[in-house]
Amino acid sequence: MHYADYKTILSPNNGMNIYRGCTHGCIYCDSRSKCYRMEHDFEDIEVKRNAPQILEDQLKRKRSKCMVGTGAMCDPYIPLEEELQMTGQCLSVIERNGFGVSIITKSSRVLRDLDLLKAINKKARCVIQVTLTTYDEELCKKIEPNVSTTYERFRVLMRMKEEGIPTVVWLCPILPFINDTEENLRGLLDYCIEADVKGILCFGFGVTLREGDREYFYQNLDKLFPGMKERYIDTYGESYSCNSPDNPRLMSIFTKVCKEHNILYKTDDVFGYLKQFEPKSKQSSLFDQF
Repeated sequence: MHYADYKTILSPNNGMNIYRGCTHGCIYCDSRSKCYRMEHDFEDIEVKRNAPQILEDQLKRKRSKCMVGTGAMCDPYIPLEEELQMTGQCLSVIERNGFGVSIITKSSRVLRDLDLLKAINKKARCVIQVTLTTYDEELCKKIEPNVSTTYERFRVLMRMKEEGIPTVVWLCPILPFINDTEENLRGLLDYCIEADVKGILCFGFGVTLREGDREYFYQNLDKLFPGMKERYIDTYGESYSCNSPDNPRLMSIFTKVCKEHNILYKTDDVFGYLKQFEPKSKQSSLFDQF
């Protein structure tokens, strides 16, 4: 872990990454790709010094309230968060200033900040986004070794449902020849239905690979699934998009189930929901009517 100095923490689209790098160890992680120009070892987490103070300054200068997103590049609830509590401090800043928040995570550590999330959701909107890739718990431990298991993440979704906090699931990536099965898909969709998720983001059934990410993925395929790397190379070569041969059928099942249960599934609709800021107006008192 090391600190780095930044002047800003919010992107033009109000995205926020407090940490750069990750120790979850997911074998397919796109954030390892060289195009992101991370000039340090991926597991050597870069921490943005004074992140809460920088965020406070940027929010105070905003002309209007909005949703603040975090977790798109690096999970805000990596193990280091237990020690530094940067994410928790930033959530306090968001709540105090009346902004909304949208969090992407694979960790049940998000429950530590449940009181803050509830407070934000009372003033504006808080949306918890959880990534689910495989229904099989043992397979999950292989491809996502240092993070909450799929069932643990499902329990997070259920707790949010109990507290009235909306949720969205990222159903990706689905690894060809590994978990691109109807059984896996239906298991994950059953979790989504039970948790009453608002939407599911699915960009097709497959995985994307590029320089930096591809090499790490193939190293792990050699360790975990002997012969699978060669199958990928033979099937996809150097392609960025590696779609499952069963993608059309799986997408058909996915869209049918989402329609049946009124779950948002079109990417534009889901992203539109995530970006929409909704302040909770205070109920007017009886005296306000006179």
